[in-house]
Amino acid sequence: MKMDLLNNWRTCLYEILFESNTLAGKIFDILLIASIVVSVITVMLDSISIMSKTYGDLLYLIEWFFTILFTAEYVLRLLCVGRPVQYAISFFGIVDFLAIVPTYLSILIPGSQFLLVIRVLRVLRIFRVLKLVQYLGEANLLMQAIRSSRRKITVFLFAVLTLVIIFGSFMYIVEGEANGFTSIPRSIYWAIVTLTTVGYGDISPKTNLGQAFAALVMILGYSIIAVPTGIFTVEFSRTFLKQSSSGLPYKGSNQESESDAAYCKYCGTKL
Repeated sequence: MKMDLLNNWRTCLYEILFESNTLAGKIFDILLIASIVVSVITVMLDSISIMSKTYGDLLYLIEWFFTILFTAEYVLRLLCVGRPVQYAISFFGIVDFLAIVPTYLSILIPGSQFLLVIRVLRVLRIFRVLKLVQYLGEANLLMQAIRSSRRKITVFLFAVLTLVIIFGSFMYIVEGEANGFTSIPRSIYWAIVTLTTVGYGDISPKTNLGQAFAALVMILGYSIIAVPTGIFTVEFSRTFLKQSSSGLPYKGSNQESESDAAYCKYCGTKL
């Protein structure tokens, strides 16, 4: 009897924490997302000196409130999953851990000489924003599209790397140290900045040939930027069509159906 009650309790808790197709799960997800957003805003406000001096104590209390809240959530997730160790070393398990551990570490490292370390640990709380990913249904579709296009994007990046090495070496020969191109690596830095159309302006060609070549690199940069976007868009469309035609909706598609719909508008699955 006790074993049945324990299993029922764990099943109920699992549905609330991990399933978003139940009313309790949806309410929990909404409350958790709101908590994550508020906690991240709290960390950002604490980094502003005026806000920290004026409302430092309040922000400190709010931070501890969310730390305890996320700690309880993390512990409950470990209790209700079948393999807690596997969840703990998973991506979202690590994210959940990083969301709470900096606050506790800041207590264990007292002393003014460690203030800089503590500030770094406090910034790590921004990792809580990554917890939002697991509640966005389309994130799974995006990750599949990225995995499908990784080879093409890798080849593209290798080609770009080859181009910037060639461009940087050429500008090193044309401009030389007198015009700021003191080495090939520094010239490659200029090529990257120019090809990506960032244009810091800390290094710029002075000779006519160098300026003409720089203009060509800038024009080439506009066409290169569109390449990874096109690759990802094609793979995203293929992934979406593949999942739609297979009859298995991607995670979150049910949430996109009309509120009064009885079946998924993508695959026909009963809601």
